[in-house]
Amino acid sequence: MAAGRVLVYGGKGALGSTCVKLFKSKNFWVGSIDLAPNEEADANVVVGPMATWNEQEKEVSSRVEEILGSDKVDAIFCVAGGWAGGNAASKKLIENADSMWKQSVWTSVIASSLAARFLKNGGVLTLPGAQAALKGTPGMVGYGLAKAAVHQLTQSLAGDNSGMPSDSLAVAILPVTLDTPMNRKWMANADFSTWTPLDFVAGLFSKWVEGQERPPSGSLVQLITKEGKTELILS
Repeated sequence: MAAGRVLVYGGKGALGSTCVKLFKSKNFWVGSIDLAPNEEADANVVVGPMATWNEQEKEVSSRVEEILGSDKVDAIFCVAGGWAGGNAASKKLIENADSMWKQSVWTSVIASSLAARFLKNGGVLTLPGAQAALKGTPGMVGYGLAKAAVHQLTQSLAGDNSGMPSDSLAVAILPVTLDTPMNRKWMANADFSTWTPLDFVAGLFSKWVEGQERPPSGSLVQLITKEGKTELILS
């Protein structure tokens, strides 16, 4: 019998795959939602190139309902996202901002809607923020805009009458840089000792699901890594 149930939104990406692997090792049933299936997951919701946000929400929600039935999950980890640069003068400003909105905001709001329906009382919802978006991001306008919206969503979900299950935890993780294969490829000369390991993030999620060291709901949890050690700063 499974120790619990979790959904990973973005379960085929680098961080999502790490989360799937960790929770499977802990005997959890794991569902993945992504553009491609994760072969290690117990169930997959493969998201097609939907034209609208509304269409995507309906497709994901109906597939999750088919898979779960009357079951509830212990956690939903939204780790979908991406990065794009560009200032206000960029010819790709609108294109990049639109892409960032779809990758971070569409997924976070859909994950929040799933949490309202399928998360257990006392369950965990994590959303993908960014430490950089705590202030202006002139060189990456679309990215900062989308991540700041995720921060606001997180704080809203912790408020009264948010629609979230009772005693649930809604938090956003705010990394500076995650230590992913793609980041290493494109920033090969960076100081990796300042990058947050994916295993650390997945382990943090596991602690929260187990009721350990939970921050207050609505927290924006900065992940500050120096010399290979990661500190959590709440804001």
